[in-house]
Amino acid sequence: MKLVRGAWKLLVAIKDGLVLIAMLLFFGLLFAALNARPGSKAIVPGALVLDLDGTIVEQPEEQAPFAALSGQAMPRQYRARDVLRAIDAARSDDRVKALVLDLDRFGGGYPATLNEVAEAIHRFRDTKKPVLAYATAYTDAGYRLAASASEIWVNPLGGTIFTGPGGSQLYYKGLIDKLGVNTHVYRVGKFKSFVEPYTRADQSPEAREASQQLLGALFGQWREAIAKARPKAQVGAFLASPDRMIVAANGDIAKANLASNIVDTLGDRVAFGRRVAALVGSDASRPVGTFNTIKYDAWIGANPLPKSGDGIGVITIAGDIVDGEGGPGSAHGDTIAKLILNGLAKKNLKALVVRVDSPGGSVLASERIRLAILEAKKKGLPVVVSMGGLAASGGYWVSTPGDVIFAEPATITGSIGIFGIIPTFEKTLAKIGITADGVKSTPLSGQPDVYAGTTPQLDTILQAGIENGYRQFLARVAQSRGMTPQRVDEIAQGRVWDGGTARQLKLVDRFGGLQDAVAEAAKRAKLDPAKVHAEYLEKAPGFAAQIAAGFADKDDDDATEEAQGGDVFARIAAERRGLLAQALGDVKRLATAGSVQARCLECGGLGPSDTAGSDARLLDLILARVGL
Repeated sequence: MKLVRGAWKLLVAIKDGLVLIAMLLFFGLLFAALNARPGSKAIVPGALVLDLDGTIVEQPEEQAPFAALSGQAMPRQYRARDVLRAIDAARSDDRVKALVLDLDRFGGGYPATLNEVAEAIHRFRDTKKPVLAYATAYTDAGYRLAASASEIWVNPLGGTIFTGPGGSQLYYKGLIDKLGVNTHVYRVGKFKSFVEPYTRADQSPEAREASQQLLGALFGQWREAIAKARPKAQVGAFLASPDRMIVAANGDIAKANLASNIVDTLGDRVAFGRRVAALVGSDASRPVGTFNTIKYDAWIGANPLPKSGDGIGVITIAGDIVDGEGGPGSAHGDTIAKLILNGLAKKNLKALVVRVDSPGGSVLASERIRLAILEAKKKGLPVVVSMGGLAASGGYWVSTPGDVIFAEPATITGSIGIFGIIPTFEKTLAKIGITADGVKSTPLSGQPDVYAGTTPQLDTILQAGIENGYRQFLARVAQSRGMTPQRVDEIAQGRVWDGGTARQLKLVDRFGGLQDAVAEAAKRAKLDPAKVHAEYLEKAPGFAAQIAAGFADKDDDDATEEAQGGDVFARIAAERRGLLAQALGDVKRLATAGSVQARCLECGGLGPSDTAGSDARLLDLILARVGL
């Protein structure tokens, strides 16, 4: 018995010791995270380093606390307006001697967003301060930013090839047929292609036509922007015959880039660091290749959003529009509506700007948001819509209350159409000898019946409901745009447009970014645009999210110690992996959607790679399950 008691005391002591160690570790890490908050360190002169090791998005998702410690941390998401503010604030600050773009692990962004950042980089260059870009291999998105730099470096063992937008889309019709799943589709709009992967084995002629027009317009804008920013770069020749140019350089992609004036200098990170150090200075006590840096997070903390003057409310609708409540990263209808209504009730707002960056989603949630925006108009507030990289389908639905709509030439918009899908499994069950039967008191008893299929009466009702929803969509757009429903129907049908074409079709009014929309809202409220500030209607990050952000901060002081991105092959593989994750996410969203959908299919492959979101986590989970 004494032996048992002794063993028990020993186990209790071990347990208490482990708990004590865990608590000490927790509070130690908490203290370190809180002391690493942006703005807690003085800004010293040097180069502002934008190490964009992730994607640029309108509204980042909150990272789970301690994800980094568990090895589950995903690449970072950078808020677009923060990146723009960081660059613009650096233009007139003498402490910033240069701007460094580290694009080794850049995951991209929507074309319109990249254009805004590139223009900000060009404004920085106009101050005669140098801008230096580095990557082992540039993606198309990365090069869009790098082209605005005064010096473009690439690793001699890397190199860049351009792929252009487009590629393959997965179609599941063959698998669905093999499984015996019966897919009931209810839709309006011959160009509403989101349902095609579940009903076809290939792309329809209508979807192909729409995609060719959209991709052609966006790629044309990309080429035009590169030619303007870097006129000596032989990008056209490299796009037309990359194989010939690379073979001529004996397979050395980096040398082929240099010969084509796509890059300026070949060099590794140490050589690049020495070059920056020659411009901004360095600490002799630090390793070779390092230079005086200004960390991005510290710089953002030192340049907070202005708060003086009258408040112009800004509500952000970013990500998939879904029902219910939730955090940033997806546009939850109830959450956004509540933010708008609370802002109108508790803040002295003079106008409302609706910032949209969404491919759409739930019609119910979209309408919930639209009605909340209309409350601002009932109070007599001007409402201005600012479309970011993407405002399609449900994203356009929530834009219809705007007095004026701003977009960028590369904004992806339109996709005015809706659909619904219900899968049933009567054929699947029959394959294994299972049938379904029962007593039904009406034609709708037990409907939709996933075991025995839908009835003609239900199909008729659901299709009629979709058509009614489409008519409502047309009516909202017609009223907003001053068109007839018939004219809207001609340019709708689920077709996706680039911002330039959308302006010609009068789906948008003007070109401009968020600040242009805020200035317009101020003018409509009879205020001086120079004497107002954007009052963002968003939930403040919770304590756990702040801890997570603290752990996510990294030290940019040592340029040689950062993890490096892969070569051109690794970058291409990473992009393809992102597309696979996105396809899996589409299947998940379809299976879990609980209402009629207004969603855009074409939008998915044109934005940032989903290396930081839920789609990537879903892919990782599946690969882990199958042992890959």
